[in-house]
Amino acid sequence: MADTIDFNALTAKAGLAGTHPAAVRRRIEGMEKLLEGLFVIPGTSTRVGLDVLLDFIPVGGSVIAAVMGSWLAWEARNLGMPKHAYLRIAGNIGVDALLGAIPLVGAVPDFFFRSNTRNLKIIKKHLDKHHPGTAVIDG
Repeated sequence: MADTIDFNALTAKAGLAGTHPAAVRRRIEGMEKLLEGLFVIPGTSTRVGLDVLLDFIPVGGSVIAAVMGSWLAWEARNLGMPKHAYLRIAGNIGVDALLGAIPLVGAVPDFFFRSNTRNLKIIKKHLDKHHPGTAVIDG
């Protein structure tokens, strides 16, 4: 009989499950890294992620990237962020989707307009103000 893996228990053990602000912070940081900083461009220190890479898939890639970026907005909504911050996040996703929808060359402006990084900063600002215990000190 094969062993089964309880993914819910694994995510809970790793602190990635639930609506606790610290778990939300870890999830949004992970998603931002996946979308904006997954790979380093050889010979530079510049990072790119799936958001830029998906722009090379006509039409569908931009939609997939927007849906993945919308997940950050969903997390922001669940944190009870103010509507003005939530609207800024949605605006960033919209601009990113429009830039990415330009066939092939859409990756260039999308490379410079990192909506997910912008959205992460907005959410982290809220978390730092309202849930300071979730902050991670690097160093």
